[in-house]
Amino acid sequence: MVTPFQQYLTEEKEEKNIHLEHLEDLVLNKGIYGVNDCMDFLTSLTNMLSGHSKTSVNITTKWDGAPSVVVGINPDNDQFFVGTKSVFSKSPKINYTEQDIEQNHESPELRDKLKICLRYLPKIGIKGILQGDILFTDGDVVDKEIHGTIYTTFTPNTITYAIPHSNLSQRIKSAKLGIVFHTEYTGPSFSTLRASYHVDLGYLHHTRDVWFRDASFIDESGTATFTDDETKLMLGGIEEIRRAFSSINHKVLQQIALSDVYRDLIKMYNNSVIRNGSIIKNTIIHTNEMIRWIDDRLSAKIREAKKPETQRKRTQEKTNIMGFFHLHNQELKLIFDLQNLIVSAKLIILHKLSMAESTKNFIQTESGYKVTRPEGFVAVDRLGNAVKLVDRLEFSKHNFQIAKKWHK
Repeated sequence: MVTPFQQYLTEEKEEKNIHLEHLEDLVLNKGIYGVNDCMDFLTSLTNMLSGHSKTSVNITTKWDGAPSVVVGINPDNDQFFVGTKSVFSKSPKINYTEQDIEQNHESPELRDKLKICLRYLPKIGIKGILQGDILFTDGDVVDKEIHGTIYTTFTPNTITYAIPHSNLSQRIKSAKLGIVFHTEYTGPSFSTLRASYHVDLGYLHHTRDVWFRDASFIDESGTATFTDDETKLMLGGIEEIRRAFSSINHKVLQQIALSDVYRDLIKMYNNSVIRNGSIIKNTIIHTNEMIRWIDDRLSAKIREAKKPETQRKRTQEKTNIMGFFHLHNQELKLIFDLQNLIVSAKLIILHKLSMAESTKNFIQTESGYKVTRPEGFVAVDRLGNAVKLVDRLEFSKHNFQIAKKWHK
């Protein structure tokens, strides 16, 4: 049973029904099964990029759009609706009219985006329910000179997307809305919807007002193919992951995976390190600093308790939690070593996939625009399991630092 204190500790956790996890975090989320999933994903991706794939894994590009919207026909009443990911919350905010949008959402920017979706998306003939990321609405697209070249640009979130002048850039400039659809939901009722990352948009109508596409990875340049040396490097990396996995106490790994408290505290600390723009180099130091951080966090919660009974409860829970982390600090070090090996393999794949992107991607800095990779990619296995492939140091730290205005 989750105690009130444990619930308080995990309050920063994101919604599970709509949140994709990073590949390396499968180790924490699913324990030994997650490590096996990591190796399966990496092996399948290596086979795909080596030209030996039999469609055991599918890749989609993770566009840095905002806000994320869910739109389509509600199977409960056959009405067209628009909304954010909050349509899946316990108190869903489903909008059928502009009045609904005004009542359900506080942010003026979000209201404007949703109204544009409500105005133009019914015209493309959506039959089911789709989720996508808005790339631009009317007024967001501007021509800019970057590094001596004129591009048609839009900046929905962190990344500035730049399209060389072409038929595509003209279509984008004439549209009122640009959106990338990445998820499709099906089911006889709203409460029973199931997500699929294999999105078929072939039946939709193309209109002047809406520019849309799916998120499928397209190697237009023909460069996303491993050389023989790169293939050997990847296979060697996967074997190194396998050896590291065999040295870890599987029981401890499962205890972390099965405990919301242990798992979420570890992930919270790791995310805090990424927010500061750091990588985990020395895993001994990282483990020790994490344990101190957890101790300080739990002590602060105890001090905040006003009732003696609550203080005693939280003190006992802290004793139990810290007992686990102190007892297994060596195993935690090995788990972080394992995650680092997975990240290293992931970055090789990211580098290769990023070479194939035809759209230029920039991040605006104080000294001008800096070339960056795409936000990342999503890998989906044959069973429909999906994970994020993101360079967390390069992109996630920027994303953490940007004020989010799409949540209400």
